[in-house]
Amino acid sequence: MSMNTLIAIIFKHEEDGAEKALQKLRSLESEYLIDLEDAVIAHRREDGKVRLTQSVNLTSAGAWNGAFWGLLIGFLFTGPMGWLVVGGIGAGFGALAGYSTDYGIDDDFIKDLSKELEPCCSALFILTRKMTVDKVLDELEGTGGTIIKTSLSKDVEEKLQQALQSEKAA
Repeated sequence: MSMNTLIAIIFKHEEDGAEKALQKLRSLESEYLIDLEDAVIAHRREDGKVRLTQSVNLTSAGAWNGAFWGLLIGFLFTGPMGWLVVGGIGAGFGALAGYSTDYGIDDDFIKDLSKELEPCCSALFILTRKMTVDKVLDELEGTGGTIIKTSLSKDVEEKLQQALQSEKAA
């Protein structure tokens, strides 16, 4: 499968079910069996708000990018002392830009789908560029999640749901 695919899974019986499933997918990623564009874990806090944990830290990526360009421009146009100041300013603006950027899966979309989350639950939202479906199904077998939304074909979605609900073979 080589097109972008969205998969949203809720784990109602384990608070860390989404983290465990994401770890399995990360191991498949290192074997080139899945290419994750974005992954977000959602938890409902005790105050009722949904907390999102992004897989990509855009604030730090933006800071590094801003610092690089700030240092380069500062060095070229302001000389030896000015490059540090301009680099620091660039890092600050880069961090701010990274913080305010929404990458991959839309946060509002995730929060809307996470309305049924309870404080004991977690949800995993992944956006893949491509994946080897049978290997991914084997790895997610028995994790206990329930699909809440996908862009998969109906037959692949049914196979994924069966794999999530089945008992892992020993």
